[in-house]
Amino acid sequence: MTVSEIFETMDYGVAPESAAEALAWLVDQGDRFGHFIDGAFTDPGAGFDSRNPANGEVLATLTQATQADVDAAVRAARKAQGKWEGLGGPGRARYLYALARLLQKHSRLFAVLESLDNGKPIRESRDIDVPLAQRHFYFHAGMAQLMEDELPDRAALGVCGQVIPWNFPLLMLAWKIAPALAMGNTVVLKPAEYTSLTALLFADICRQAGLPKGVVNIVTGDGAVGEMIVAADVDKVAFTGSTAVGRRIREATAGSGKALTLELGGKSPYIVFDDADLDSAVEGLVDAIWFNQGQVCCAGSRLLVHEPVAETFYAKLRARMDKLRVGDPLDKSIDVGAIVDPVQLKNIADLVAANTAGHTHTAATELPAQGSFYLPTLITGLNPADTLMQEEIFGPVLVSTTFRTPADAVALANNTRYGLAATVWSENINLALDIAPKLASGIVWINGTNLMDAAAGFGGVRESGFGREGGWEGLSGYTRPKVAGKPLKEIQAFSGEGTPADPIDRTAKLYIGGKQSRPDSGYSAPVWGKSGVLLGHVSLANRKDLRNAVEAAQAAKGWSKTTGHLRAQILYYIAENLSARADEFAKRLDDMQGGKGGHKEVDAAVKRLFTYAAWADKYDGQVHGVPIRGVALAMKEPVGVIGAICPNEAPLLGLISCVAPAMAMGNRVILSASEPFPLAATDFIQILETSDVPAGVVNILTGSHADIAPHMAAHMDIDAVWSFGDKELSGQIEKASASNLKRTWVNNGIGRDWMGAAGQGKEFLEAATEVKNIWVPYGE
Repeated sequence: MTVSEIFETMDYGVAPESAAEALAWLVDQGDRFGHFIDGAFTDPGAGFDSRNPANGEVLATLTQATQADVDAAVRAARKAQGKWEGLGGPGRARYLYALARLLQKHSRLFAVLESLDNGKPIRESRDIDVPLAQRHFYFHAGMAQLMEDELPDRAALGVCGQVIPWNFPLLMLAWKIAPALAMGNTVVLKPAEYTSLTALLFADICRQAGLPKGVVNIVTGDGAVGEMIVAADVDKVAFTGSTAVGRRIREATAGSGKALTLELGGKSPYIVFDDADLDSAVEGLVDAIWFNQGQVCCAGSRLLVHEPVAETFYAKLRARMDKLRVGDPLDKSIDVGAIVDPVQLKNIADLVAANTAGHTHTAATELPAQGSFYLPTLITGLNPADTLMQEEIFGPVLVSTTFRTPADAVALANNTRYGLAATVWSENINLALDIAPKLASGIVWINGTNLMDAAAGFGGVRESGFGREGGWEGLSGYTRPKVAGKPLKEIQAFSGEGTPADPIDRTAKLYIGGKQSRPDSGYSAPVWGKSGVLLGHVSLANRKDLRNAVEAAQAAKGWSKTTGHLRAQILYYIAENLSARADEFAKRLDDMQGGKGGHKEVDAAVKRLFTYAAWADKYDGQVHGVPIRGVALAMKEPVGVIGAICPNEAPLLGLISCVAPAMAMGNRVILSASEPFPLAATDFIQILETSDVPAGVVNILTGSHADIAPHMAAHMDIDAVWSFGDKELSGQIEKASASNLKRTWVNNGIGRDWMGAAGQGKEFLEAATEVKNIWVPYGE
């Protein structure tokens, strides 16, 4: 084709990328790989083939890890961890900088190998995946350098088991390994069975960087190997993958004390308003759903279009689809590459074939004669409840419906069990910034999509998982407090046969929806003092009382929209009212616990209320320094409805320590009061009733923790559960929380000094908030 003909037709010619260097590297390794354990590659063993999805050719043979391999990797990591952490942040930073530079030096090799192994276009692996991987190591080298000054009270967790998916093999490795190493942890990582080659190349550059033996260990194999890592002697599990597997990991790690981060599936809405730049929105949508063949957890796979422009937008989108080029991933003029494996290709095809609703349009382009390819597909006119609008397809398939008003758009966008990302297109920035906080997602992109950077945390809510990767917020998942607590002492309620201390019978009720209410069970239990005197009776709550409390908390959503200033005023008011009755509460505490520390506990409770009142309008977000013309706003939003099992010890201060940070950050709470000493909580009801606390914001249940905690953890309308009760409750709560993958914060049988620093602070505020990153590009 001549130059003049190219100008006339605007057709693209082929622009092939050579695979020679990548194939030569594979040959140099013998086309067979063992594992990378304790700084060296093991001898290859029985295993499986890694194939190029574009043509089915075998690239290399990998080794299926055994239990012995995983155990050896964990032992190596455990042995290396102490010395690695002992290097200090600056010492670790030097190695991370070296890894970042080696990623740059071998960038083309990594990019080509990634496209060969995964099937994504070379333009994507070259221009997005590899540079972002480099960025994560550079960024976290800086985090390591700053750790001792900026995180002086934090320490490494220990050994981290990490399992990553096949859609971004190298980038997911960087997301996991870089922060773990920066904070002083060592790792055992399992890449996806389909796409292990760049992880093994990374192991090779770990040797080139002189990384100490055992700091990074990589084992290959199928899902069974991931299960071995989850069950191994590791201190943290970090998983990116499907929600179904994430749920099983949550159940498997329940009660083990292992830290857990889950970055799971998504069905992200892509909202286009009638005032949007439609041509730009179409181009953004191409990146949102056909980037990496739609095999992206945050893909904008659910298109919501404003009715007035729907037909115009669809016409533009279909015309753009028909120009997409599908073919050899190593051709630099290709838009859409190969699906990672024939198994995934069949999953996509089966889901689409089962759909009978709407109108389907496939791109008017040819598919290669061989390989795992699928045409870009658009299905319009679906209903919100249709299967394809709810289920993650994980392929180049876009589904769509329309909306009439902004409120409709929010309702449709949130009509999913996921909450990873969302995109809003509108030239009215006021409208866009009004919509963004209303979307249930961890990330919102305004007039852009798939914007990511190491400085801005990535992660979701709901069944998209919990925890963040990247940014300051991502470091909490790889650190722990330096000062460890002591094993929790079991506290038994007193018994007795004495006469009532108060001749007037007072049976304490539950507090639900701003009212004192009798328990559904109709049962109450006596509360005895240390001397055997009867102090009163307390209601025994059951699951129906919990249900009523959840309904009341859900009805109080307006609390989350109030200002920090208003929440602070109410917390100050609660503190003032408690202080006015300090003597009464101190006597109650002394009567229940048989000590003389009542006044000290009340004073601490009042101070704690003032502390969180002070934080209510000060624990705010930040603007991340991301490398775009724009800003990434890290907004700290309330978690929602938090259920809390209050500590048995410090019955008033422990309750205040749970309710005050949750309220300060805009959450609604359901508290299960101290089981042996509940009367401090029921007396506190009177303080709440006279302190302008809106109905449903605080709900208090009394009775058995064991009867309430499992139902609290399993309830689909509770967003997080905290437990400072008995050790056995921790495992029950974590296991039951898998129902909707809610956040949990449990003590695993370790007590806290509620009178000291461990009973308050930013750890509580972090547990009471979710970070939502809102990306706002600017400029023409």
